[in-house]
Amino acid sequence: MPTVKMVEYADAAPEVRAVYDDIMKTRSIDRVPNFWRTLASHPPLLRDVWEGLKAAMRPGKLDALTKELIALAVSATNGCEYCINSHTAAARKLGADEEVLGELMAVVGVFNRTNALADAYQVEVDDSIRAAARGA
Repeated sequence: MPTVKMVEYADAAPEVRAVYDDIMKTRSIDRVPNFWRTLASHPPLLRDVWEGLKAAMRPGKLDALTKELIALAVSATNGCEYCINSHTAAARKLGADEEVLGELMAVVGVFNRTNALADAYQVEVDDSIRAAARGA
């Protein structure tokens, strides 16, 4: 149960309705998901998060499925049940099947483990790795 009251479309102020309309149009959906209706309890936050998400998910060098898989990986790592379900649904809509989702979770699991170990041991970054990461 949300900690604030979700804002229904019928009760939304014009500025909130404008964001709701953009969400539904952009996502090709006919209802506003709970996440957005919850954020609408503070309209500036709703607009800021929606605009940031749209900017990050715009077409670029990464395709839409790759971006959704990254979002799913982050959501799984953060343990956000809502986000895991939302991004799994979006990835499936873009063509991800059980094999893709399983492979993704295998990668997420391995790298969460290796990241935790590197942090726990406070492993220093190799100079050659740091240089390669900088494109040198």
